[in-house]
Amino acid sequence: MFTIDALSRTPVYEQIQKQLEKFILSGIMKPGEQLPSVRSMSIELSINPNTILKAYSDLDKRGVIKAVPGKGYFVCENAFDILHNSANHKFDELRGIIHSMAMAGVTKSELYRLIDDAFEDIGQSTNTEGDTEK
Repeated sequence: MFTIDALSRTPVYEQIQKQLEKFILSGIMKPGEQLPSVRSMSIELSINPNTILKAYSDLDKRGVIKAVPGKGYFVCENAFDILHNSANHKFDELRGIIHSMAMAGVTKSELYRLIDDAFEDIGQSTNTEGDTEK
């Protein structure tokens, strides 16, 4: 289920967090579902349990997952909404990036192509009105 890129510049705990977020947003992991145990993930991925614990703890602090003593970690009921709202807050950052790219000579058509590619990567296409459809 999880994969770690040992050559990536992204820390392992962030790779785990991003994959969990993706699983929740895509519906692979549902509210109330139990996450793999720290021990089992540590063995499966051959990484230090403290690394997994850091990923889980950060997500727990954000309210995406919750620790149940003696039972493990579970996806919170409102995890999708938390992650969706977090993504919406990134619009200002994205606007700044697009502005910088435009100033550097990147064209609208190149940006549209990049957006189309990103949506195709997650199995969605864009229509002419900018809405997405599955």
